[in-house]
Amino acid sequence: MFRMETCTITFHIVKIKKVATNIPAALLAEATERTGLNQTQALIAGLRELIAEQKRRRILDLRGKLLIRVDTARTRQRRRI
Repeated sequence: MFRMETCTITFHIVKIKKVATNIPAALLAEATERTGLNQTQALIAGLRELIAEQKRRRILDLRGKLLIRVDTARTRQRRRI
């Protein structure tokens, strides 16, 4: 009996920008040593963390500005999937 499996392949096309910048050598060396990442990976991780930090700050800035009411009893009763 011949059985054909289905396979889904997803390609993500990422636009890459090559940059030349001045970064303190000691800072980059410490980042790569502590994380075990190469230079490019360390820089990408740092940029992602910087973006995440800014997003967290924006969310924290909303503290006290939004009124959210949650019916916890009703939430606990709802059917979980």
